[in-house]
Amino acid sequence: MTEKNAGKGKFSSESINDTFTESIQEASKSAVVVGASLSGLMTGIALARAGFIVTILERAAEERRSGAGLQVDSGEIDRTKTGKFLRNLASGGMRSVEAWSSIEFRLRTEAKADPRIDLRYETRVQTVNQDSDSAWVVTDKDETFRGDILIGADGHRSTVRRHVAPHKPNATFAGYLIWVAILGETDIPEEHRPSFYAPKFTMPDGIGDFLLGSIIAGEDGSYDLGDRRLAWAWYDNTRNDLLRRLGCVEGNVVRHSLNAPDIPEQTLIELAEQASVRWPQPWLAATLHSIQTRNLIGIPIAEYLPDNLVRGRIALVGDAAHVLTPLTAKGFNTSLQDAATLAECVAKGIQGTAAAEALSEYESRRLKNVREIVESGQSFSRSFGR
Repeated sequence: MTEKNAGKGKFSSESINDTFTESIQEASKSAVVVGASLSGLMTGIALARAGFIVTILERAAEERRSGAGLQVDSGEIDRTKTGKFLRNLASGGMRSVEAWSSIEFRLRTEAKADPRIDLRYETRVQTVNQDSDSAWVVTDKDETFRGDILIGADGHRSTVRRHVAPHKPNATFAGYLIWVAILGETDIPEEHRPSFYAPKFTMPDGIGDFLLGSIIAGEDGSYDLGDRRLAWAWYDNTRNDLLRRLGCVEGNVVRHSLNAPDIPEQTLIELAEQASVRWPQPWLAATLHSIQTRNLIGIPIAEYLPDNLVRGRIALVGDAAHVLTPLTAKGFNTSLQDAATLAECVAKGIQGTAAAEALSEYESRRLKNVREIVESGQSFSRSFGR
């Protein structure tokens, strides 16, 4: 077994200014972040700005794409400089719907450019533990990564959550899925493309379900006609048997999404037929194109109402801490507030018992708020899903 303190592996192998290298190696604050999706990247960046040497571990490969669109508010709600920095990084200071892939790319670029952050992909965490002096993980390659604090940002199927909340380790199925996709506006016929003045967000009614449609910037950030993209999310509570049959949901636990190659042909035919009588343009053309090209994914929705966010030197953020229905449109913003608040709490110092005290303060500042947000979405799920 090899063991590494957070951050050390990166700095010994890279060419960095000698003086800066010495100051990095002498730093007393270190953190391990499990998960490098949006919440993990934001948390790593926030902790680095608070003076930590950070190791971020992600089980997936670096190049990932998602068809989801996320609501990103402007910065009026952010109290801290770190919160404002993260939001500007994600959104450019504008209230908008952004593609997950665009936000992830900007955050990843920032994290990789920060010499205080060691970002490691294809590193799967197997176990999590702590003692009075540190917290650590052991990977499937028998490597140990140790830090003064450890943060679980590893999504709704969090491994770290099993340590923090062993009495309540799993998020539960909300009773419906969301079909999501993003496509270029030039993928649909010109006569169906939205005008320059079309609303950027719409919610056409269906028959027992509904769709959220957003006009978002192109990959280069342009809103010019022909450069934009269309993001849509179709809420569907009629496929639960399909999800269970394909193993996406077992009991009341979501195991995985329904990826495009695994969607049965009959299901695609049914979706196309339903879309043809439910959605107006341009969303009819957008959904039909996505269905015909298998450019969509079915995401079973999970929810998690936390009882606690912290155990000793280990804390949870993002979907590891709380899982909201996407209808709240607060998932990204809640994760950002987790990251900024956590960094603010631990920046005051973590020597000795101060680490657990700082994380306890983080929990006291976030737990009530995130529970209220989860509960606001659960009322919808009780009527639409179950």
